[in-house]
Amino acid sequence: MAKTILIVDDSASLRTVVKLALQRAGYEVVEAADGVQGLAALEAAGKVHLIVSDVNMPNMDGITFVTQVKQHPRHKFVPVVMLTTEGQDAKKEQGRAAGAKAWIVKPFNPPQLLDAVSKLILP
Repeated sequence: MAKTILIVDDSASLRTVVKLALQRAGYEVVEAADGVQGLAALEAAGKVHLIVSDVNMPNMDGITFVTQVKQHPRHKFVPVVMLTTEGQDAKKEQGRAAGAKAWIVKPFNPPQLLDAVSKLILP
């Protein structure tokens, strides 16, 4: 069975690029436009093996989203990759503190993302 990855980003075009790269690599993909939708999608999806999240989003930003995911017993061990325009060390530290396992700065190349995903995805 294919592994499921949740993409949380307010840019529909970026979600599409990430989704295509992941689907070509054999992953199932669930999408959400912000952290609030991301939490709902996480509950609806059942088992999610990895999350790719932006930082800057309306309604709920990525750091808050990751913090809330990690507080949930069923999802606290799901690895999170932050995919964002934010490159500052302070922001990366906030992400790590919230529970993010990797940080990729946009613009990104799909092989870079797939490499991080393959290293982090849960069995």
